[in-house]
Amino acid sequence: MKITDKLGRTINYLRLSVTDRCNMRCFYCMPQEGIVSKGHDAILSYEELQLIAETAVELGIEKMRITGGEPLVRSGTIPFLERLARIDGLRHLVLTTNGLRLPDMALPLHQAGVQRLNVSLDSLNSETFAAVTRGGDLNKVLHGLDAAEQAGFPPPKINVVIMRGINDGEILDFADLTLSRGNTVRFIEYMPAVKDEEWQRYCISGDEILQRISTRHTLKQVDKGPIAGPSKDFRIPGARGSIGIITAVSGHFCVECNRIRVTSTGQAKGCLFSDAATDLMPYLRPPDRDGLASILRTLIIDKPEKHGISQDGYKHKNFTMSQVGG
Repeated sequence: MKITDKLGRTINYLRLSVTDRCNMRCFYCMPQEGIVSKGHDAILSYEELQLIAETAVELGIEKMRITGGEPLVRSGTIPFLERLARIDGLRHLVLTTNGLRLPDMALPLHQAGVQRLNVSLDSLNSETFAAVTRGGDLNKVLHGLDAAEQAGFPPPKINVVIMRGINDGEILDFADLTLSRGNTVRFIEYMPAVKDEEWQRYCISGDEILQRISTRHTLKQVDKGPIAGPSKDFRIPGARGSIGIITAVSGHFCVECNRIRVTSTGQAKGCLFSDAATDLMPYLRPPDRDGLASILRTLIIDKPEKHGISQDGYKHKNFTMSQVGG
């Protein structure tokens, strides 16, 4: 089954957040003191998340990414992932993590049926990494990358939010990483979420990132699969890994967007940066599979044409990325 929105885009990708909590405090994602703790009843149960996942696949979703916050801080994640992996029609089950718990959890994740991992890693320098994450341990994340491959995963994709004056001096270091490792390093333009009146000072365009890499390496563009995300992918000839560029600010990819998302509190969104959200709770408590299917179908059909971010400004209200499952 295939489902399209009113603009003819095929929507086959669901980002499903299982928690808004995290064991890091990346400054562009959440406040230093963390988020206000929600009551147990405010967070979707695994049974409710499973119902959303099954219903979405019945509508035409083929790829599902489990996100947070940090999904591995929620207890019971592994059995939940095992159940997701058994959904008939789900072709791709992937997970995004900050990597801190991968040294111990990579093997159970692989055994549960997760097929690929994305790891957020904004610096290869331990001091810079600790500053961005407000205390994160770089060595644990690097060990987690190795543990993932030892467990049988393909080399995880590495997500790098590039910020001028903070980690842009490491662009070539990350590019060089792909020479010896099989990872895809994806450079992501800084996007405004938390309130910051001078957010543009961090922004580096995808074009500038490519220009910097080109001072040292030749880049060849490579094809990506039809269900892949929004990055433009390149490879340095002879490199084991590849390089991706995600231009959310300087070059909108909304015309190709194939995703919807559901937060851990049951808010469904057709666009990360849209202020509109659909509350799924009335269709989960008590469970109403038909009603849930109908409201998700409407969400997909009415998916926004594009977000309102540009290098000149943005229109959305500020929010905490960890609470939306960015």
